[in-house]
Amino acid sequence: MTTRTARGRGRSARYAARRAARSRSLGLLARAGFAARGALYVIIGCIAIGIAFGHSDHQADSTGAMRLVAATPAGQVALWLLVAGFIGLALWRLSEAAYGATGPGGQEAGTRLAALAKAVIYGFLTFSILKYALGVGAPASSNQQSADLTAAALHHPGGRVVVVAAGIGLIAGGAYIAYQAWRKRFLQQLNLAGASVTARRVVTRLGQAGGIARGVVFAAAGVFLAVAGVKARPGQAKGIDATLRAFAATPLGPWLLVVVAAGLVTFGLFSCCEARWHKMS
Repeated sequence: MTTRTARGRGRSARYAARRAARSRSLGLLARAGFAARGALYVIIGCIAIGIAFGHSDHQADSTGAMRLVAATPAGQVALWLLVAGFIGLALWRLSEAAYGATGPGGQEAGTRLAALAKAVIYGFLTFSILKYALGVGAPASSNQQSADLTAAALHHPGGRVVVVAAGIGLIAGGAYIAYQAWRKRFLQQLNLAGASVTARRVVTRLGQAGGIARGVVFAAAGVFLAVAGVKARPGQAKGIDATLRAFAATPLGPWLLVVVAAGLVTFGLFSCCEARWHKMS
């Protein structure tokens, strides 16, 4: 009897935890997080477009976006809104890692591990913005962070292999993101049943173009990381800012950077659409 009672209590506790993970308040926080992510991508894309035309001296990454936001009249309030949004997104991804995501394959181990990885990334981003909002100091640029992490890895035995493998993984991840976007797989995570035909069409196009651009940037950053590992030169590892600037150095000139940057703005707009239509339960 005691064992059965304990099992019943255990099931009740797990059920309560799942209900908390699927609560309306957490869903609202996650939606705020999608909006915060969208705002960050829009700002980064706009900075990159400015760089292409020589009209911006900001870094086209999260650090540059934070500095730009902080410089506005409502900068401090905006920074705290970003903190709140990314906290919500990190907690929601943690709930997916623990209890599974909605949609096809949401209970698979790979999906849960991906959710956990996203939660960690959003957690670090939240910490960076929080430090900046508190006045502790701005984080290093994505370029410096990439070079420092690569240098630290290369100092260890087998570090070159690890760096190259990480670069290849980033290339594969970027290609997967772009492929998923092209195939419109993101629609499985959206609830567009009540949306108009025009809204559905716009959201689909934003998701495709934005996801492909995002995947291209990640894959390009992976190429630079793999090269840095092969040559054992940490300085060749590039963050988002340096990766975007590299597009302007191609034979197509700044216009390729404009296209990719516009794609990041598009992804930001799509992320704001996710804040409205993403399935939360």
